[in-house]
Amino acid sequence: MKLMRVGPAGEEKPVLYADGRHFDLSSVTADLDPAFFASDGLRRVGEATGLPEIDIVGQRIGAPVARPGVILCVGQNYAAHAAESGAQPPTTPIIFYKAPNTVVGPFDDVLIPPGSAKTDWEVELGVVIGRRARYLSSPEEALGHIAGFVLSNDVSERDFQLAQSGGQWSKGKSCETFQPLGPWLVTPDEITDPQALRLRSWVNDDIRQDSSTKDMIFDVAYLVWHLSQYSVLDPGDLVNTGTPQGVALSGRFPYLAPGDVMEVEIDGLGRQRSLLRSA
Repeated sequence: MKLMRVGPAGEEKPVLYADGRHFDLSSVTADLDPAFFASDGLRRVGEATGLPEIDIVGQRIGAPVARPGVILCVGQNYAAHAAESGAQPPTTPIIFYKAPNTVVGPFDDVLIPPGSAKTDWEVELGVVIGRRARYLSSPEEALGHIAGFVLSNDVSERDFQLAQSGGQWSKGKSCETFQPLGPWLVTPDEITDPQALRLRSWVNDDIRQDSSTKDMIFDVAYLVWHLSQYSVLDPGDLVNTGTPQGVALSGRFPYLAPGDVMEVEIDGLGRQRSLLRSA
């Protein structure tokens, strides 16, 4: 299944996208929020019949998950990206938090904060938790706790993240609008192998990143298992699994500026397009 949220910010309606058609899910759930995932919402959608078809042309596409309880991010999870950041590949996952109120839709504007000179892009595979994950016994068990996958852009301000960090990264990750998400949540049955997805990014139509999730140092199942040893993951939580090489931090490309257009894409998960504006 592919699930979406459509409508003005704060007024999105849940939608099922299937075979090029869109169906209103309002009779099944009020929203695709943590309560939906915690109450076996995916099963209820799968069993629903007689859903009314709707036309979403011209409507805003929101993030497919309404305000996750937590956004957990994995740093330097591709060896080439670690190298371009001037670091050795990690031997255990590097974890940081991102504020949940950073989430915006896949075509919403991204706002460059005041004083920023180093706003950067990061195409990532996002994992949405479907069942509470607490001290899981193995990576194999972790796969059963995943509700689906989403296209994520972990927008970052590198000066805030590194020079002004105070020793942690969340300052450079938690500015408003720094988490474009969607357009869809895609359930695991539609993703044959989450470790075989091509992911790319562009700025002003010029390619920046072009890689595959097979190059992750720590794969999806391992990450969910590993995180569950240190923190309880609740339904609706989002895990960003890291970005490949090709970001501005590498020194090979300029940082983002107002008026730039940033696009990201992952096979099967859709494409985003964000206009950069000053906050």
